Amino acid sequence: MTVLDARALNRATLARQHLLERTDTPARDAVTHLCGLQAQQPQEPFVGLWSRLQAFRPAELDDALTGRTVVRTHLMRRTVHLVAADDALAWRARHDAMLRQRVLATYRRELTGIDPDEVAAAGRAVMADHQPRTMAELVQSLQDRWPGPPRRVLGELLVAALIPMAQLPPRGLWHKTAGVRNLPLAIWLGRDIDPLHADGSDQVGQQLVRRYLAAYGPAATADLRAWCGLAGLPSAVKAVREELVTFRDARGRELLDLPDAPRPHPDTPAPVRFLPAFDNAILGYHDRSRLIDDAHLGLSVAGHRAVLVDGRVAATWTVRDQRLDVTPLRPLDTSQREAVHAEAQDLATFLDQGVDDIRITASGTEN
Repeated sequence: MTVLDARALNRATLARQHLLERTDTPARDAVTHLCGLQAQQPQEPFVGLWSRLQAFRPAELDDALTGRTVVRTHLMRRTVHLVAADDALAWRARHDAMLRQRVLATYRRELTGIDPDEVAAAGRAVMADHQPRTMAELVQSLQDRWPGPPRRVLGELLVAALIPMAQLPPRGLWHKTAGVRNLPLAIWLGRDIDPLHADGSDQVGQQLVRRYLAAYGPAATADLRAWCGLAGLPSAVKAVREELVTFRDARGRELLDLPDAPRPHPDTPAPVRFLPAFDNAILGYHDRSRLIDDAHLGLSVAGHRAVLVDGRVAATWTVRDQRLDVTPLRPLDTSQREAVHAEAQDLATFLDQGVDDIRITASGTEN
């Protein structure tokens, strides 16, 4: 079985993620291909798409959000994602049990004695008037029936697990600051959520396997589970296995992939790319060594924005007081620093936040 080392996996990931070469695909299609973008920080998906798309205009994503072809909702790993509307409706039922279990496990003590089905029914009854509500407003309407749990806990149970919700614009629009207003997905999108297949064939799980590999492969089943948060996918993997090809990584893990998916030569040049906080190119794996060193794994889950140099996380970046700061995690040679600075200039123009200074730190000093 062919062994793919970390560099080969790196280039495959960059190609699938449109980080090896920007694509001219529309923003909505890019969101679909990527199986969504993690989006608990509302402005971050714009940077993620800018790094992947040619001539990306923020208004294109704004139009998709207001036009209801993409939506912000809790999905993979109980995290807010920006996903295509069709995927939200197709995938949500497959995620229901995981979403519920994660909230109930997190707040086991606070929710003792609570019947989630009763809470869900009451919440749906409140939202049946088609009026958007904040989480606090929804909880307030149910507080008399369930006064025991903390308001935040009851709210998370309702909006992150029991009732499939959309977070409505202007939340998530470019350069907009807005609180979360919720409306059931089916109401916002005007279509019911797809039910699971009654025959137990797990067609949705099989689709998730194929879609994940198209955007993240080659990958192990542990990577797939880490990405979506679903434990019950072995049967889906088994059902599609004959469609797939297999490899090994340097650790000996079996990797699955689509036969015709791109796997560029490991020596393919990789350009500098600026990634947003919580970018799925990094977080979409159990073993993230293809993009980030073990010593820096904590940065990826703490919300630090990353800079890829030669395809790997080599720096972090911030914007503050009209200055874009790049902090290398390892020494950069002259040509790398020049490439980082050039990409930072383009990013500063895109951000349109009045950035007039770009600095790359080195050994604790600023240049």
